[in-house]
Amino acid sequence: MKGVQKNGVESEEKNVFGQIWFKYMPYWPLFLVLLTIAIAGAWLYIRYKTNPFYEATASILIKDEKKGQDEAKMIETLNQLSAKKIIENEIEVIKSRQLLTQVAKKLHLYAPVYEKGRIKPANAYTTSPVSIRAMNPDSLPDGGDIFFTVDTAKKTITINNTTYALNEWVKTPYGTLKFVPQNFQARTNDRPLYFNLTDPKIIATNLQSNLKASSVSKLSSVISLKITDENDKRAEDVLNALIAAYNEAALDDKNTLAANTLAFVNERLKYVEKDLDSIEQKLQQYKTSQGAIDISSQGTLFLQNVSDLSQKIGDANVQMDVLNQVEKYVTAKDKTGGIVPTTVGVGDPLLAQLLNKLYDYELEYEKLSKTTASNNPMVLSLKDQIEKIRPSILENIRSQKDGLNATRSNLNSLNNRFSSMLSSIPQKERDLVEISRQQNIKTSVYNFLLQKREETAMALSSSIADSRTVDNALSFGPMSPAKKIYMMAIILAIGLGIGFVTANEMLKRTILFRHEIESYTSVPVIGEIVHEDSGEAIVIGPGKRTFIAEQFRNLRTSLPYLGIKNDKKKILITSTVSGEGKSFVVVNLAMSLALAGKKVVVLEFDLSDPTLCEKLEFTNVNKGLTDYLNGSADPEEIIRRTAVHENLFIMPAGRPLPDNPSELIMSEKVPELFQYLSEIFDYILIDSAPVGLLSDAYVLSSHADATLYIIRHKHTRKVSIQRLDANNKINELKNLAIVFNGVKSRGFSKNGYGYGYGYGYIHNEKRESKKKKRVSKVV
Repeated sequence: MKGVQKNGVESEEKNVFGQIWFKYMPYWPLFLVLLTIAIAGAWLYIRYKTNPFYEATASILIKDEKKGQDEAKMIETLNQLSAKKIIENEIEVIKSRQLLTQVAKKLHLYAPVYEKGRIKPANAYTTSPVSIRAMNPDSLPDGGDIFFTVDTAKKTITINNTTYALNEWVKTPYGTLKFVPQNFQARTNDRPLYFNLTDPKIIATNLQSNLKASSVSKLSSVISLKITDENDKRAEDVLNALIAAYNEAALDDKNTLAANTLAFVNERLKYVEKDLDSIEQKLQQYKTSQGAIDISSQGTLFLQNVSDLSQKIGDANVQMDVLNQVEKYVTAKDKTGGIVPTTVGVGDPLLAQLLNKLYDYELEYEKLSKTTASNNPMVLSLKDQIEKIRPSILENIRSQKDGLNATRSNLNSLNNRFSSMLSSIPQKERDLVEISRQQNIKTSVYNFLLQKREETAMALSSSIADSRTVDNALSFGPMSPAKKIYMMAIILAIGLGIGFVTANEMLKRTILFRHEIESYTSVPVIGEIVHEDSGEAIVIGPGKRTFIAEQFRNLRTSLPYLGIKNDKKKILITSTVSGEGKSFVVVNLAMSLALAGKKVVVLEFDLSDPTLCEKLEFTNVNKGLTDYLNGSADPEEIIRRTAVHENLFIMPAGRPLPDNPSELIMSEKVPELFQYLSEIFDYILIDSAPVGLLSDAYVLSSHADATLYIIRHKHTRKVSIQRLDANNKINELKNLAIVFNGVKSRGFSKNGYGYGYGYGYIHNEKRESKKKKRVSKVV
């Protein structure tokens, strides 16, 4: 079964290829001309417009959230602000226009230097004696090609007869520029040098089109970078600078996070330090004024209990403050550049994880929103994730706050109980205990904040990039773009040829193909007749074996398909309009029947424009069908034997032609005539007027046994065939069939024709002539 399916597929593929070949091969000179022009144009473009290019590659390792591995504990301790990333997002960041603009400015690509050549300029990135830098690259004028000369001895540069010093910022008509000397000995020729000034954003866009960034594999977090450039050194410099810019941007983000955290801790330290200093001064003043020195052992015990409770209450208050800060941060609408609150003191690790994830999403959203459009699917996805995680954080905060309120209530209750016990202690001792308790609370909070400040400062000073260079940039080449350009030229030429041929045939309003006839009407096509260039009216005869003669013989053998046999012998031939070869088909079909030994009569019932007598070389037309229908002649008087064949007879139209042929054809003498002829002849062929002009054919069809409808290639309009079925339902042409006449060769083909089914036959005479030539060569 599989073998049958495979053979069927192969057969279908061959059939499709054959159809394509048959459709476009006749136009091979057109394709040859287009290919010649395209290849010549491609050669000129390569010769004068393109340079060989180099490809540089590099690779970096990214800490991917899904694919990355955990760091060592020591590194993780130092790099507490590190965040794993999604490799797909980082690829977009690397290819962003913002980073590439930074690269263009860093490498001064906005002022490229060229050597003028005889045919095309050459890039002088490595051979130029100077590199050009602009003080304000974002506002460079368009000065075109700016030629200059360098005096290495005097260390000056001359532009438009104005001399400037090297390695200094100078004001020029093109802005404030600095010409930095480099590679004085690198040049090996004296060709003129010039430079252009281009907006760095345009340079970044060009770099973006030449840069490719992709993951090495689905399971890998390594990004492969490739870029093409006409200079190998510049390609390497661009990739290395891009990796450096990416790492710097990542470190800047981490440093911003660390700075915000450090600012928050320092602000809290100032507040707690102020409170602690106030409590210590109050304690000192109390001891001095009240003379409080020792505390009884019972007071010490109560004080210890109260102190522990106060410590717990203080911890709960700190946690409550932290939760309030976090809740304020989460519910804020705009947090760009704001201080990220810490979750220090909060024992729930889930809150810290959720908060870190929220910050990561917001940081990623901020980065992407700078490089991509607001309706980018990735930006919308991050925004959706931010909106989904906020309710989870707020619910966690409210749950913890409820727990803290309950804990604080219990602690306050215990604290009040111990305080009531202390009421029995002397007032001085109790006041001293109260002051000491406040001092202990503030001291522990102060120590905690100091610890967190040191941890944040350590993380800030030991920031580690989230990427690592696996391979530095390395260039390969040179590589010529010729192959790609030639391929594009060939494809363009073939495409233009196909488009021209297809458009030319689709826009025609006349019938071109047999399949068009078959798609427009249900009437069968029983024959095809090629176009005859000789101009002869009769193309078939004894001993003639031409292709068109064989087609008329094939048409003769197709008549039984219409039921033409025995007593069914009357055939009506008509067409849509004049000029479609109706009379030509009548004459040659009649001749083919006569050659088969059949006695044939042709009736020239096209009383408006008769041409049969002329085609049959019959000149004596004094009497004909007109005279018979008027009652002035008998059938025996108007039946004439033709000179072309003894079995072929004609009943001419007669002279003069009537003014009312349609009414004359409706005479009662017509069926009597057909009855009379049926007893004498084997075939009766009726040449009628076109149905698109007169109604004669519809009247005669009732007397005929079959109707041949002639359609001429490139002559019959498509709309006429599209209406054929509808018209035939109203005015029926009996036993209708179509003959496709005058089929010409497609394109530039001369040996065959291509608008029917494409048999592509070669005339026998040509085969015979070739055979005779071969025989003469042998002799």
